[in-house]
Amino acid sequence: MFATLKLVFVYLALGPITGIIGIPYTLLVGDVSRLYRVAMWITNAGVRAAGIKIDISGVENIPAGRSCIFMSNHVSNLDPPVTIPLLPGRSSVLLKQELMNIPILGKAMRLAKFVPVERGSRRDAAQASVAAAGDALRSGLHILVYPEGTRSPDGRLSTFKKGPFFLAQETKALIVPIAISGTQTMMRKGSNAITPGLARVQLLPAIEPSDYETREELMRAVRNAIAAALPPEMQPADYLTMAL
Repeated sequence: MFATLKLVFVYLALGPITGIIGIPYTLLVGDVSRLYRVAMWITNAGVRAAGIKIDISGVENIPAGRSCIFMSNHVSNLDPPVTIPLLPGRSSVLLKQELMNIPILGKAMRLAKFVPVERGSRRDAAQASVAAAGDALRSGLHILVYPEGTRSPDGRLSTFKKGPFFLAQETKALIVPIAISGTQTMMRKGSNAITPGLARVQLLPAIEPSDYETREELMRAVRNAIAAALPPEMQPADYLTMAL
């Protein structure tokens, strides 16, 4: 729990004052880039303060000059703060609608073009989220998506939602799969306690959506790539079947 308190202290000490100063400045100059960089520095500082070390590999797999959709497995609430600061440029994130209601933070996320998603939402709300994500990609941002839709309950890769792959086909953006491991033992689902440790973030070779005839084939290719990069205890029970 001490590690959790250190992370929270960093965020509470630096986050509000950054928002109070940074949001008006951003609105004045019309550019969120500086606020985004400071926010990513704070995010990473909190993770480091909690005793979390990060081993990242595969940065060379990120194509230069193209907006990408990063698709990652999701096993812990630590996944976003560990991963997002590692990505080049600016990244938007598909996240729960209710997070946008947090004072100061919600405003900052809107300025950064983060995309709210309603769980179990109506078709028109889902279409609006896809449209907003497409707009972010066309503006030059990357998008980070967790295609499982929620955290895995046991650390194993679970089934994927189709929405992110519809987005990829519509925008023709490259998909860069991400396999993250280690965080599932540092902050388990249903707990706020953090145990210091090593998080491994593997950026895998990019996948071109146009190489696949159907959305299902594209989804299978991305899921196979992530599953293959995970340790055996995190691979899905159907991994051998779906790899055939």
